[in-house]
Amino acid sequence: AGEFVFLADLGAINGIRATLKRVAATGSRVLISGPAGVGKEVAARLLHLWSNRAQSPFIVVSAARMEPERVEEELFGVEENGELIRPGLLEQAHGGTLFLDEIADMPMTTQAKILRVLTEQAFNRIGGQRIVKVDVRVVSATARTLSEEIEAGRFREDLYYRLNVVPVHIPALNERREDIPALVEHFLARFASERRVPTPTVTEDAVGALQTYDWPGNVRQLRNIVERTIILAPGDRIGRIELDMLPPEVLSDQARLAPGEAARSIMGTPLREARETFEREYLRVQIRRFSGNISKTASFIGMERSALHRKLKTLGLVDPREDEVE
Repeated sequence: AGEFVFLADLGAINGIRATLKRVAATGSRVLISGPAGVGKEVAARLLHLWSNRAQSPFIVVSAARMEPERVEEELFGVEENGELIRPGLLEQAHGGTLFLDEIADMPMTTQAKILRVLTEQAFNRIGGQRIVKVDVRVVSATARTLSEEIEAGRFREDLYYRLNVVPVHIPALNERREDIPALVEHFLARFASERRVPTPTVTEDAVGALQTYDWPGNVRQLRNIVERTIILAPGDRIGRIELDMLPPEVLSDQARLAPGEAARSIMGTPLREARETFEREYLRVQIRRFSGNISKTASFIGMERSALHRKLKTLGLVDPREDEVE
C-alpha cells in the first residue's frame, strides 16, 4: 500500500519516480534523503523491484535499531574456528539489495568496514580470517544532513562519496500539500476496504484542514490519522468525513477561525479591525494550504491574482514565494 506514494500521479513525486526508474537498471548506489515518515524505505524497495535484482533478497540494515556493539555481528556474521556460526545481513543480501537505513547512526568503526565492502565487495566475518565475497547493491537513507555530520566528525567523508552516487531527496509532506487530497483518498479506500465499509467522501473544509496542517510525521502520520478517523467515526457518519471528525491536532489552526472562539476574542473589537483579523488569518491558512502558490490561492478563494496581491500587502502578509505555475 505504501507504494502508492510513489506510483500515483503526485506532483513532487513524479520526478523522484522517474529518477528511481532510470537508476534501477544500473548498479549505481543511491542515497535517499528526507525527514522521517516520507517513505524512504518504500522508495528503496521500489528501486529494488524495478531492478534486475528483483528476484533476489532485499535486506534492511537499521543502524538506529541495533545495539552499537552488535552492529558488526549483524552485518558481517560470526565465525568460530573456521566454522560459520551465523551469517550476517551482507551475506543474506548476496545477489540482491542491501538497504542501509539511517546510516548517520552507524558507528565510525563500522563505517570504515562498510567502506571496504563498497570498494572490494568483500569482508571478514567477526572472529574469522577468511575473506567472504559478496555481490550486493547498496542503497542508503538518512533523515540527517550528512554534510553537518561530516563536519562534526560523526560521519566519514570518503564513505559519503561512495554512497552518494545518485542522490534522491524526498520532500516533507508540508512542502507538497497538493498531494494530500489524493493520499487521503487512497488511505480512506484502503482502510475502508479493511473494515468492509464503503469508502467515505471528505468534505471540502476537512480537506482544507488536512492541507493546512504541518504534518511533522509526514505521510506516515497522515496514514495513521486517516486510519484513526475511520476507526473512531460514529456508525451513522462513516460515509462522510467532516471537519469535526478530524483529530484535535489537525484542527488546531482551524480552531482560530471557529465562530465560538472568534466571538469570544473580538467582542470588544471594532468591526473593521475584526474583519481584518479574520481576513489575515483566513488568507494565511489558505496560502499555506496551497504551499504558497498565489495563483491557486486566488482561484480557490474567488479573487483576481492582482487583487489578492494588493490585499496581502494591505494586511501586512508577505508572499511566501513567487508562483511556481502561472
